[in-house]
This record gives sequence, C-alpha cells and structure tokens, in this order.
Amino acid sequence: MKRISLAFVLAACSTNPPPAPVTTVPSASTSSVTAAPSTSAPPPELTKEEKAKAEAAALLEKDRAKAKAEQEAEVARWTPELRAAGKALVGTTFKNGHDALVSIVASKHRRPASFERDKDRHPVETFEFYKLEPKMTVLEFAPGEAWFTEILAPALAKQGKLFATSTDPNGPAEERMTFYGQRFKAFLERSPEVYGKVETVIITPTTPKLPMVGTLDMVVFMRAMHGVVNAGSLDKWLAEMHAALKPSGILAIEQHRAKPDADPKESSKKGYLPEKWVIEQVEAAGFKLAGKSEINANPKDTKDWPEGVWTLPPTLRLGEKDKATYLAIGESDRMTLRFVKVTPKKKP
Repeated sequence: MKRISLAFVLAACSTNPPPAPVTTVPSASTSSVTAAPSTSAPPPELTKEEKAKAEAAALLEKDRAKAKAEQEAEVARWTPELRAAGKALVGTTFKNGHDALVSIVASKHRRPASFERDKDRHPVETFEFYKLEPKMTVLEFAPGEAWFTEILAPALAKQGKLFATSTDPNGPAEERMTFYGQRFKAFLERSPEVYGKVETVIITPTTPKLPMVGTLDMVVFMRAMHGVVNAGSLDKWLAEMHAALKPSGILAIEQHRAKPDADPKESSKKGYLPEKWVIEQVEAAGFKLAGKSEINANPKDTKDWPEGVWTLPPTLRLGEKDKATYLAIGESDRMTLRFVKVTPKKKP
C-alpha cells in the first residue's frame, strides 16, 4: 500500500482554495506592447500680434528689474555727505549759464554712469548753444531716464523753475508708460535736496496738452521727437509747446539724425528723423530756426543698425553681441537745433 504524505492530506482537507499561480508581467523595457500615442493636439502657434505682445511684456519686466537694481544702488549711494553737497549746490546763485553748467556737470550728485556719456553728449557746450540761463522757466519734455534732468534741476533750482513732463505712475501695471512714470518719480524722490523743486506735469502722449500758456522761456525736447512722430501727435505737441512759450521763447531740439533721403515715418521707428524734415515741421508750427550746431554729430553712425538707434550706447539692446564695436562707434549722430517762437504759419 502506498503511503500518503501528510502534506497532501492537509492540503486536501483545507477549506481555503489553493494559492493562485503567479503570473509574471513583462517590464516596460521588455514588453512588446507599444503605448498608444497621445491624442492631445499641440498648442496653437501664436499670432504675430501675440508674439509681439509677449516680447514687449518680457522686455518690460527686464527693464523693471534693471530700474529696481539701479534705484537700490542709488539710494545707497546718497550718503549724508552727498545730500549735504547736493543741498549746497542747489543753493548756489550762479552768475550765468556757463558757470552753472560747469559746476553742475562736475558735481558728484550725478550718477556715476552719467559722466561716461559726457564725451558723447557734450552737456556744457550743448546747453550754452541753447542759451540756458539760471533764471529761466524751462519745461523738459519726455525726460526719459533723467540724464538731462540731473543738470537742469540744480541749474534752475535757486533762481528759475523746471517743469518736467511724465506719464502717470499710477496707470495700469502692464503698460510701459506707467513704468516710465514710476521710474521718473523714483528718480526725483531719491534726492529731494536736489530734485525737490522740479514740478511734474502728467501728460498722456497721444492726447497733447500742456497746462501753461505763454510762461516758458524754453522747452527742452531732447532725443524724443521720433516718439511723438510714431504716436502721430507731432503737430499737436508742437502747437502746445508754441502756446506754452513766451514770445521769442526757445525750443531746444536734439534728435537722432536719419539719412537725408529717409522716409520720416519709417526712420522714426528706428529712432531717427531727417534734419531737413524736422526743420520744416517745426517752422510750420510757428517757430524760426535760430541756429544749428554739429556738436553732437557722429559720422561713425551709419543709421542702419539691426535694433535701430537702440543698438548703440547707452541702450546696447543686443547685449554682449558686438558690444565692443558699438561702444567704439559711440552714441548716435544727432542734430542740435535752436528755434524761437514767432507768429504761427499755416501748414499747406
């Protein structure tokens, strides 16, 4: 008789089913089954307008970060000693425009980077050509990063008056014009000792309006005319400036100069305007050309740069690409024009 193992008997009598056989599943690396491709559609390609908007937003954020870093550095630079020196500077009674300009251009209240641009911008010679005097009432139109404001504010603080246009710093955060207003406001507030007497005039670039009538000795319009040409508001702004100036008041214009045969509407997009055309527009608005200077000319500027005038210093929009070349060229070729207010002429 065959002997039956104890293990077999126990297994046969158990009420639990026997364990299920183990099945081995092939790993992903060895499986012959290929996953089905995703059926989700790729995102639609951005339109040209959407791409431009995204690029503008990215550039704005980059400029905001740069402005914030510069503001923090400047606040740290304004030591009690520098504030005392600034207060003494604006309290000086200058004998004439030359004395004021020489003292102010050499003053350490100016940002360190400002001095580096003097060789290209010739501030003393330029404002002497415009006949700036400490007792004048002056409007600086579109001050930008306030390079000229650093000079004009202390020159006029004691005996004269400086107004400066600005866009609204309290506008929509995503608007570049709001950023410009915020940047200029921060500039003025970092040193009340020097800039506390500057009066800001809030403007809307596309809706020309100045609050003063017949009270200004000079309007300073530096490197900004292409902007109002691009906005389609040049004639209206010239009319406002004409109305704001006293009889024989001075309109001081410095502008990146295009080639003589350039189309103004196209060259303005690159930051340049033809000189003959500029003179014609300004004289048609009721001004007379009283003088022009080549102090800010630069024959190295070929005016055909990939990013327009902003390819050159100080913007250097291409960053490190060919930076040494653009630094060697220097800032743009610029017309320097002085006009006086006369009886308006009707444009043909």
